[in-house]
Amino acid sequence: MSNVVRTQVAVTPQANEDIRRLDAATKNAVGDFVRRLRADRSNRALRLTFLREAGGNGRLFLASLDGSRMGLLLETEENRFSLLAVRVGPTAREELARLTVEINAVSGGVELVDQSEVSANVVAMPARPDTGSEPRTAPDESPEATGSPTGAEAATSETTPAALPVPLFARYGDEELVGLGVIASLLPALRRIADSRQLEAVLGHNLPGLTREVLLALHDGMEPREVRGFITDQWRAEEEVDPQDWARAARRPVSQVSTEDSAVLEALGDSFDAWRLFLHPEQRRLATASFKGSAKVTGGPGTGKTVVALHRVRHLVAQLPPGQTRPVLLTTYNTNLAADLRDRLYRLGGDALVRRVDVKSVDQLAREVVEQHPSSVLGTPLGDEEAMALWHRACAEVGVFDYDADFLDSEFKHVILAQGCGTARMYLRAERRGRGVLQRADRSRVWELVQTYRALLDGPPRRTTYALIADEAARIEEHRVAKAVEKASYKEEHGGMDLIHREAGSGMWLKPRYRHIVVDEAQDLSASHWRMLRAMVAPGPNDIFLVGDAHQRIYSHQVVLGRLGISTPGRASRRLTLNYRTTREILGSAHGLVHGEGFDDLDDGPDTLDGYRSVLTGLAPQYWRAPDWETEMRALATLLKERHERYGTPYAAMAVSVPDKAAVTQLAYTLASKPFLIPASEIGREGPRDTDTVRIGTMHRFKGLEFQRVFLAGVSEGLVPHQRIEAFRLSSPDRYRQEEQRARSLLFVAATRARDELVVTWHGRASRYLPQHADRDADRATSLLTDDGPPSDSNAA
Repeated sequence: MSNVVRTQVAVTPQANEDIRRLDAATKNAVGDFVRRLRADRSNRALRLTFLREAGGNGRLFLASLDGSRMGLLLETEENRFSLLAVRVGPTAREELARLTVEINAVSGGVELVDQSEVSANVVAMPARPDTGSEPRTAPDESPEATGSPTGAEAATSETTPAALPVPLFARYGDEELVGLGVIASLLPALRRIADSRQLEAVLGHNLPGLTREVLLALHDGMEPREVRGFITDQWRAEEEVDPQDWARAARRPVSQVSTEDSAVLEALGDSFDAWRLFLHPEQRRLATASFKGSAKVTGGPGTGKTVVALHRVRHLVAQLPPGQTRPVLLTTYNTNLAADLRDRLYRLGGDALVRRVDVKSVDQLAREVVEQHPSSVLGTPLGDEEAMALWHRACAEVGVFDYDADFLDSEFKHVILAQGCGTARMYLRAERRGRGVLQRADRSRVWELVQTYRALLDGPPRRTTYALIADEAARIEEHRVAKAVEKASYKEEHGGMDLIHREAGSGMWLKPRYRHIVVDEAQDLSASHWRMLRAMVAPGPNDIFLVGDAHQRIYSHQVVLGRLGISTPGRASRRLTLNYRTTREILGSAHGLVHGEGFDDLDDGPDTLDGYRSVLTGLAPQYWRAPDWETEMRALATLLKERHERYGTPYAAMAVSVPDKAAVTQLAYTLASKPFLIPASEIGREGPRDTDTVRIGTMHRFKGLEFQRVFLAGVSEGLVPHQRIEAFRLSSPDRYRQEEQRARSLLFVAATRARDELVVTWHGRASRYLPQHADRDADRATSLLTDDGPPSDSNAA
């Protein structure tokens, strides 16, 4: 055993991408190789072959993994390797040997490029003569120093400027591109890229992440100053980068997706879930940073906010002293998302992590608080429809019909309960920012209706609502805090000594419930929820960490966190802008749904989607129109069956969003009927069932989910948004604006659940939220139902 040499092996992000695309047998071969290399580097069966020096303290090796499977390894220190790339096939050795490996000047990460493959996708073109559009260079920079010929050097007398295409990146100098984060060895090829098709081909060769982000942003029209702020600075290494220090580069988080634990080996041999191993540099900083108090992370759909929250939980647990308690709370706004968080947290850290964390929906947590309190009497919670019916009954009993049930319920939750209005006098003084003007006489009538509503809830039988439970839980927890403050004051007055008669029976009651709280989907929590959570953890370092996005707010819970004792100033408030899930084509269309609307930053400031982007490319959204709902449903069935049978998409990887519950039932019946016989299931409160069925649900139910192909159905004027909001256009402009924004946010959420394909269908007239070209570009759904069958659609592949 004395000759066994244990070795550390890390996996780089680019190698991770290679592995992710491989078949199961090759993944297992990679995993087995990593195990054997870690166990004993001197094992001759590993067949490591020295390739060349990388310069500085780095050496490159080729490794035969299994048969025709080869890997490229970088040794940076004694018995420390990084797996850089994996190739399969008869040319695997040659492909790996020609890779260019270097250290990125901005991120300090280890990166590689296949120069020959990149060049093969760029049409060689003579450079343009000097016409004033040559690459910009620094004042003291010569063309020779950049390593790239200028237009004047390459111009010939036979070339005509007007006859040559302008390279896409001609206006940026080499030093500028490298300074933004582009890998230097790629510059010669970049100078010959003339159109978007060539750029997409180059980007398809697993380029380093920072380079890919920068090039796409510049191509999309982002100015270098914006690229630097939104992208480059997020990747920038914390210290000066030495281009020859491979040991330091390999140890940087940006160069690794793996740790030295068993989760990596399990992932290599199974599905290799990269989300639980690799974090974008900015995400990693947020997940592991220390804050003086609370912290807030915002960002559009697919930017990895939940991933950051999960890794944040793991980081906080790692700082805890040994024990069996659950001092960390991970919460979100509904039960199915909480169940998903618990499952993902287990996959991230196993039992050792999960047993130190309380994972609950915020309403479940509130109910437990109320149930455990000796003086509380908990009634049966009403559903939304039952609550609306009770408001109608209250109006009938009072004889006041000036306000609809939706308005009364919202006023009760978001003004009266949110601001703790226990008396009519307090309600008359309550702030109603963004809710329009409500005169004193109107408030008096609303207060009377609220009192009648609460009396009806008291029964018999005794009933309640989740909003009231949250409000009661907040009151209980705030009382705990007040008692704790009183206790601390008493001890200070008596020289810091605990008196037995003051402590008797208190036990743990006056101690904070949690040391840290992490909140996912923060935009959908009410003021009562936040009051409860604020009281559950003592103010101090890393007390509350929340992630959310006001653009995805699907309820009317608009709160100002600073007024509830949750302050996230300066660096404690950060925004993520890179989408990891949705293609640029789908994202662009979805962005248009909320463009121009004003959104908050979950506090007292504005928020935008500036800099929001994706590095994934794919299909443009498709649009289909039908004369009626029956035809639209049959067309949807045809499209779903085509994707499944012709392109092999599992039914469980597809989902259909519809405007209301009635449409869910109708569409499920159509799919199950002949001639389609498509299995379908409803997305309920607990999320989609784990079966091979097409998932159907309202837009509310799509929150937190993702699918390979998403179909937005019934996106017709009068349904999205619902025609009932037209009653407020003149009578209550503020409410009309709120309803419009909420409807846009719902559609935005549903559209951004799609990974690869988004199909939008409607009957009658298209919703005004859809782009103007949608109706012009739409195919008629009836064409799918002819005897000739569906048209051949290369976009669906």
